[in-house]
Amino acid sequence: MRGDKIVILTGAGISAESGLGTFRDEGGLWAQHRIEDVATPEAFARNPELVHRFYNLRRAQAAEAEPNAAHHALTRLQAVWPDDVVIVTQNVDGLHEKAGSAAIHMHGALTRALCAKCDARWDAPAQMCRHDRCPHCGTAATRPDIVWFGEMPYHMDEIAAHLQTCAMFVAIGTSGQVYPAAGFVQEAALCGAATVEINMRDSDMSHAFDTHLKGPASKVVPQWVDRLLASA
Repeated sequence: MRGDKIVILTGAGISAESGLGTFRDEGGLWAQHRIEDVATPEAFARNPELVHRFYNLRRAQAAEAEPNAAHHALTRLQAVWPDDVVIVTQNVDGLHEKAGSAAIHMHGALTRALCAKCDARWDAPAQMCRHDRCPHCGTAATRPDIVWFGEMPYHMDEIAAHLQTCAMFVAIGTSGQVYPAAGFVQEAALCGAATVEINMRDSDMSHAFDTHLKGPASKVVPQWVDRLLASA
């Protein structure tokens, strides 16, 4: 049943104003490393110390970061909208939860650890290293519970079901370069949803959206939420 369900996809752009840089920011943590060296299964197999060091830094940054006005606006929308508001995030920083929202984490979370041997998951400590043992099977095969490039994102069946039954699909702060998330707009549109993009600039998938709202997420998202709730 379609109703007035809204599905919102968030990317790194929504957290940039909270001090968490995107892949493309100059001078940030990502600028100091190649993706191939820290965000692939091959990188972890080749140099687990480097990968753990990188994610320990990201975990520390995320722990200190605070949600911005865009996160809080989505929390308000989720609480007040008369139908479901499903937030699907590519981010692993946990800022949606800090703001009080519920979100589907398709790329995992910095606060979680994963055993590469038995697939067990648990709360990650602030610092992880290659010698950490899985609390379930005892194997020293722990890694961040992060979906790396080349791996299948989490919850894809659940996300597909929401895309097929939503009345509106909104992408906030996404580049439109990383699949399968980049294709969500087309999937939702094929099923009859209105589509909205909120971004600082055009993305690689801007052509697929009905409506475009440009500007900082902390300013544009609250304004959009206000208009949406006023029309409800």
